[in-house]
Amino acid sequence: MPKRILQGVVTSDKNEQTITVLVERRFKHPLLQKTVRKSKKYRAHDADNKFKVGDTVRIEECAPISKTKRWTVVLDASA
Repeated sequence: MPKRILQGVVTSDKNEQTITVLVERRFKHPLLQKTVRKSKKYRAHDADNKFKVGDTVRIEECAPISKTKRWTVVLDASA
C-alpha cells in the first residue's frame, strides 16, 4: 500500500526533532454544494531541525516514532 503524502505549513518547531504541520483540505459539501475548508495538525519527525515556522513542507506516513508522531518530513515543498 502506498504511503500518503500531505503538504502543509509548519506551525511549531519548539520540540527537538519534531515539527507541527497544519494541513488544510478543501471539499464540496455533499448537500449544500459549498466549498468547505477543514484543517488538521500533524506532528512530524524532522531529524535535522532545519524547518522553521511558516515553511511549506511535505510529510509522509511512516511507522510510529513516538506516541504522537507517525509522519516524517519528505522535503521542502517550496524547493
